[in-house]
Amino acid sequence: MDEKLILDGQKVANDVKEGLKPRIAVLKEEGIIPSLATILVGDDPSSATYVRMKGNACERLGIHSRRIHLPKETTTDELLQTIHELNNDSTVHGILLQHPVPSHIDERAAFEAIALEKDVDGVTSWGYGQTALGFGLYPSCTPAAIVRIMEYYNIEAEGKHAVVVGRSPILGKPVSALLLNMNATVTTCHSRTVNLPEIVKQADIVVAAVGKPEFIKGDWLKKGAVVLDAGYNPGNVGDVEYESCFQKSSAITPVPGGVGPVTISMLLKHTVDAAERSIERRTS
Repeated sequence: MDEKLILDGQKVANDVKEGLKPRIAVLKEEGIIPSLATILVGDDPSSATYVRMKGNACERLGIHSRRIHLPKETTTDELLQTIHELNNDSTVHGILLQHPVPSHIDERAAFEAIALEKDVDGVTSWGYGQTALGFGLYPSCTPAAIVRIMEYYNIEAEGKHAVVVGRSPILGKPVSALLLNMNATVTTCHSRTVNLPEIVKQADIVVAAVGKPEFIKGDWLKKGAVVLDAGYNPGNVGDVEYESCFQKSSAITPVPGGVGPVTISMLLKHTVDAAERSIERRTS
């Protein structure tokens, strides 16, 4: 029987966080505490949970978490003002605006207002463009997590056919760009793709980023494919039908416990990276 590799995201996340501890200690000796500001607009319970999880992860590692909760009536201009204040605060190294914001707010304008050097969640078009060109400092955290999992488990992208199912600006598109920069041949699929199962069956690497529970089926896969499931849906299920995909794959991320924990660890890493770069800017 072929041995299956379960890509344990918690193990990868712990490895990332262990690597950050000595760096945070050095920063504190310099009088700098890495600081992440999270902005939550409104009272969406899922968003509140995500913000709390990120804040708790920061504090456990010694990163300062500044949580800003704005009422759902907040206007775009008021949100932009909050972001500009954080941009100008030298004690804040990273800014995260929790998605989604209330529908009356221009979310893209808010994302674009975040200073590039503090865009640790990779949401600005400038940061995305640099990532696509291969020199971005802070890729979107979930795509960065997928790459880190592949690196940890020595999963080669070069020369492989990667199929990404989903084209969102903070997941599908940037992970396609990262895989392309790793010398994979990348096909990005979406809601208008014709014959999706046949395309997925060609893939050596499948990235599920579609936001639909158990959407990708095991009989879509080529035997031995690597499956990276970036979905998280109600009921603790991902975007792939786990049992059937497990049978066909050579390696697969579980949900929960796969990409999710690594996403948070990459946010912490980017915040520490940004704090270190703030010293370089100060001394240059």
